[in-house]
This record gives sequence, C-alpha cells and structure tokens, in this order.
Amino acid sequence: MTYRVLFFLVAALIVLGGCKKEKEFTIRGKITHAEDQNIVLEELHTTSLKKIAETKINKKGEFEIKGMTGIPTFYLLKLTDQNFITLLVDSAETITVEADAANFHREYHVEGSAGSEQVKLLDQKLKDTRHKLDSLKSLDNLYAGNPSYDDIRPKWAEEYDKIVEDQIEFSTNFVRENPFSMASVLALYQKFNPQDESYVVRDLQVMKTAASALNSIYPKSEQVQALYNDALQFVRKQQSAEMQQFIQEQGDNSPDILLPDTDGNEVALSSLRGKVVLLQFWAAVDRASRIQNPVLVEAYNKYKSKGFEIYQVSVDVNRAEWVDAIDVDRLNWINVGDMEGSKLAAAVYNVQSIPLNYLLDKEGRIVAKNLKGPALDKALAQLLD
Repeated sequence: MTYRVLFFLVAALIVLGGCKKEKEFTIRGKITHAEDQNIVLEELHTTSLKKIAETKINKKGEFEIKGMTGIPTFYLLKLTDQNFITLLVDSAETITVEADAANFHREYHVEGSAGSEQVKLLDQKLKDTRHKLDSLKSLDNLYAGNPSYDDIRPKWAEEYDKIVEDQIEFSTNFVRENPFSMASVLALYQKFNPQDESYVVRDLQVMKTAASALNSIYPKSEQVQALYNDALQFVRKQQSAEMQQFIQEQGDNSPDILLPDTDGNEVALSSLRGKVVLLQFWAAVDRASRIQNPVLVEAYNKYKSKGFEIYQVSVDVNRAEWVDAIDVDRLNWINVGDMEGSKLAAAVYNVQSIPLNYLLDKEGRIVAKNLKGPALDKALAQLLD
C-alpha cells in the first residue's frame, strides 16, 4: 500500500468514523449443554473489565444480549472466568455465536462481525502454535538422556524455530494487511507465552504504521491510546540503542557535533578534548531550560578555571529569541545552533525532550546523563578536584 493511498484511506475513514455515534449491537447464539446457566458480557479495558450485561441461557441453549458502542470494542463473552471467548464488536452489528459449553473457549463459530472473526483467527493460530511448541518441548524433556537424544535434538530445534518464524510471519502480515482494524491491536500484543518479554510481532515499522493509522480514526479507544504510547516508547528505546551502538562504533569518544555559534563561527564539540564538557541541549523558548540555566551559570563559574566547559546546543528556530536568552541569562560559554532545531545533533544524541545533557570527560567519553543541581556539582567535583 503506497503512502498516497494510505493518506486518502485515512482521510476517508476519519470523515466516516468521526461522525459515528453509539448504536445498539446484538449478540445472540446457542450454546449446547449450558441450559439455565448465566452468560455475561464484559467490556475489556486496558487494566480492568466492566460488566455490560448478564442473561440466562434458556432451555434450548439460546441467549440474547444487547449493548451500545460507537467504535469497535473488545468484549469477553463468559460462561465462567475460565471459559470465555473474545469478541470485537462494532456498532449496530448482529452477531451469532454457536458453541458447546464444554469447549466454549476452544471451539466456537461466530458470524455477523468481521472483527470477531479476525480475533478468532488470531487466537486460533496462536493456540495452534503454542500447542505445537509445547509438544516439541515435551518430546525434548522425554528424550533427554536418551542415547539418540543428541542426534534427534537438532531436528526438533530446527522445527521449533520454523514454527516460531511461521507465527511471526502470520501475525506480522495480518497487521501489515489490516492496519485500520482494531484486531491488529490484539495481534500486536500477542506473545508466545505470557511470561515472555517480547511480542510475536517484532517489526517496529509495522507497529508504528498500525498505531498511527488506528490513532487517526479511533483516538478515543483506550487500547489504541495504549498502543500509540507503547509505539512511541519502542521508538525511543530503539533510537537510544542505536545511539549507544554508534558511540561504541566510534570508540570511546562521543559523536561529534559541528554547529555555528552566535557569530556564525562553526565550533566542533571535539575541539574541547582535554576539558570536562557538559553537552547541554536547550531552547530559549523552553521554560524548563531557562530555569536550569542559573544552575549551569553557578557550576560554570565554580569549575571553569579547573578545565570545565559547557557546549550548549540550541534547538530553537528563532535567532532573536536565542540571542536574547543568552544575554539575559548571562550564558558566557559556547552556545551553538543552526536555528533549524539542530536536528542532526539532537537525533544523534537521542534528544526526546529538553533540557537534556551529557557529561563528557577529558577524553570525550560520556560519563553521565541528565545531571541536575547537586548531582552535577558532585560529578564535576569528582572529575576536576
């Protein structure tokens, strides 16, 4: 899907989705061997469940539940806390569920809800994958110590990896092909085991695309908000990891910066080797940055004679405001900025918010990050006294 097509799809869906009001949906069905039992519908929130309705299944095994929603919403349809299915219900849908009480959570048929059918597909695929992996683990445990174990184990390991890769490919392709479906939220949070730290879908670009697409049309959905925020966190972690890798590839030294000062003269961060340097990112228009400046002035006056220097990078875009702030705050150290946000320097040093600083020793190695007040003074004392 090209970005141009994606743009027009988003625009169209915003128009259609933006004016959507809550409408009644109906869930009806037949569950054998559940006569006279109660069935409960609960709305799934990010950290809790909200009971929507409860009704008794009649002697024919039939039931009907109604509710209201304006956007696709996740619900649990429960016979018990351990015996339930997940539905993804949109407004005005009439959904039919058929199953047997004994294996309700494992086998059921659903019609009338595209989202619920997608949820079933995702759940069933992951259950099958987990079953295959568990079977291989059981074989591995059973044959451990067997004389033929060393010959058989590589084949099982290869099969195990193939099953894992197949699930990753399936879930990733699902999200890639359904970026506007709320079912993709479920796919993106799937894990091979609840204890796993990593998710099945490991393609950050796929996650970012789905998060942006869903946030554009369902910004009020709790699950979408959580996904969007998680995507931002993953991006930041990736950028931080890339920065660390970059620093390691450059040796012990910090990445260099070359930016003009207020007189237009380019000053390189690397030109300060031999001094302890505070690399400070800030903006004249940022209140938090301005509040921190007097603390830096105090530290600079205290330690500059001992070989301390500040290399302050502005992410401003207004030169007059930048120069005025330097004068008003009496910043008598190196101040640089290209008045275009100093984007390259900010990206290399993974600047997500300001003010932010790195403390560099005399060899240019980063020894501390985001020091403030007493912590900065203590670190400078250790390096310079």
